[in-house]
Amino acid sequence: MRWPLLIRLVVLALLIAFLVTPESFAFLLEPLTKNGQPAIYDRGSLWSLTLSHLAITFAATVAATIVAVGLAILVTRPFGAEFLPLSRSLANIGQTFPPVAVLALAVPILGFGTAPTLVALFLYGLLPIFENSLTGLTTLPPAVTEAARGMGMTGTQRLTRVELPLALPVILGGVRLSTVISLATATIGSTVAARTLGEVIIAGLTASNTAFVLQGGLIVAVLAVLIYDGLSAFERFLVARTGRAQQEAA
Repeated sequence: MRWPLLIRLVVLALLIAFLVTPESFAFLLEPLTKNGQPAIYDRGSLWSLTLSHLAITFAATVAATIVAVGLAILVTRPFGAEFLPLSRSLANIGQTFPPVAVLALAVPILGFGTAPTLVALFLYGLLPIFENSLTGLTTLPPAVTEAARGMGMTGTQRLTRVELPLALPVILGGVRLSTVISLATATIGSTVAARTLGEVIIAGLTASNTAFVLQGGLIVAVLAVLIYDGLSAFERFLVARTGRAQQEAA
């Protein structure tokens, strides 16, 4: 087993142990407290908050992926090419408006809770997935697409059997970036009563409890690194498999 993989497994095991039995790690955080403050967040379950945080991130990323990839497919077809500037403008909306501004606009309409956070993360995650999907679908090897056309494949068959599988590693790169961005940005959802790890950070800032701020930030940071590495490994696997498939086709 390679050392980098072993280190990641150890970090994952420590993270799970901390989320399940955080009291076991209290002695590490107690030096950061003062005036008898608790070292471990005691206003809710860290495990439950983490699962909720991941669920919100996953839901927003899936929705952004469906819409962004759909738009990229549309504008790379002959009948949809004219919609490219409009689609790019739509994908840029999330990056133009900060998530906090989106939350402020969404709360009066959707109320407090998870819904406005999902909207903010969805808009914020569109651009990287759209741009990567567009790049993946417009930089395919001409010989492969011509061969598929020469075999008599329909447009739908070329898309599902050739174009999307070849573009998938590039698309996944956008999904990876969007996921990490959403994972970090989701913490602000707690300002509108969404159940995320931002609760821990906000509680620490409010009570001047550095231990709360540190544990909330560390959980999000470790999750971001592990998810990023996991998606990167999957992306490399797809690239290797696609390369072998192209060699066999040649």
